[in-house]
Amino acid sequence: MNDIYVIYWSGTGNTESMARAVAEGIDSAGAHGVLTEVGSAAPEMLKDASSFALGCPAMGSEELEEGEMEPFVSALEDFVSGKKVGLFGSYDWGDGEWMRLWAERMESAGAKIAGGEGVIANNAPDDDALTACRKLGEELAK
Repeated sequence: MNDIYVIYWSGTGNTESMARAVAEGIDSAGAHGVLTEVGSAAPEMLKDASSFALGCPAMGSEELEEGEMEPFVSALEDFVSGKKVGLFGSYDWGDGEWMRLWAERMESAGAKIAGGEGVIANNAPDDDALTACRKLGEELAK
């Protein structure tokens, strides 16, 4: 079975809920979603992956979490070219700018963004956001 990593950072549990939905979508499409907190992951584990998902909420002034997720994403930029990447996360303020910047950053490094953009949820993900996360997972498994 094809393992597809869903690597995330979550402070309140909102992004973790989204990660679980992405993994459910992967599983329903016949692959195996591997949920992994970013603190337990190494960028090298994604070098041979053709697709994977990354989740992080908006932090500070709409940026990625600095201690674990930012260094992880920075390391991926060296080898993400040609890979299909799904992005997701929650926010509490702003308009989702952090996600647009993150998608642009990954595209600039050569990644193909699954669905063309990241999936975002204001605070706790509602049913629509969780459905979008499942669809994201299904697309990553194709």
